[in-house]
Amino acid sequence: MKLAISALRGLVGGLFIGHGAQKAFGAFGGAGLDATAESFEALGIRPARPMVITAGATEIGAGALLAAGLATPLASAGLIGTLTEAIRSLHARNGPWIHRGGWEYSAVMIAVLAMFAEQGPGPLSLDRALGVERRGMRWALAALAAGVAGPPLMAKVAAAMVGDEGEPAPGAPEPAAAEVAPAAPAAS
Repeated sequence: MKLAISALRGLVGGLFIGHGAQKAFGAFGGAGLDATAESFEALGIRPARPMVITAGATEIGAGALLAAGLATPLASAGLIGTLTEAIRSLHARNGPWIHRGGWEYSAVMIAVLAMFAEQGPGPLSLDRALGVERRGMRWALAALAAGVAGPPLMAKVAAAMVGDEGEPAPGAPEPAAAEVAPAAPAAS
């Protein structure tokens, strides 16, 4: 059974990498960043573009961690967060059944991710190889709590940093030097 956990973890992590790449890059027939941002906007997820970037990066990064079996509870928490936001913003109003756009698939995936946090990544994992494996009921509950709390916190941070038109909000930190257009070269 422990080998099956490793195989399932690799499958789930790999599929999340692909799902994030669909959003971020249009890979695997996905819509890509701009079209996904338009969809997020239509769903009322704002600021849309930063939220797409956050969701795509989380799915790719946490999916890679999960597939490798590295920082498994953290990877689970990140993916639970994207699924929780999908339920909240898209699926909840449709009821449980997936054939009506409901939340059943996301709920099953959340349960699987909590199971990885509780049972551990299995024998073929970087956590195990490096001797840093963390697992158990407390890790599963922490992954669930962080996953549920994360999306609303990220939305607040993004909204505070970016105004409705994608411009920095009043009082937001100034962009880093690398984000500012370079000055014209000095006359020689």
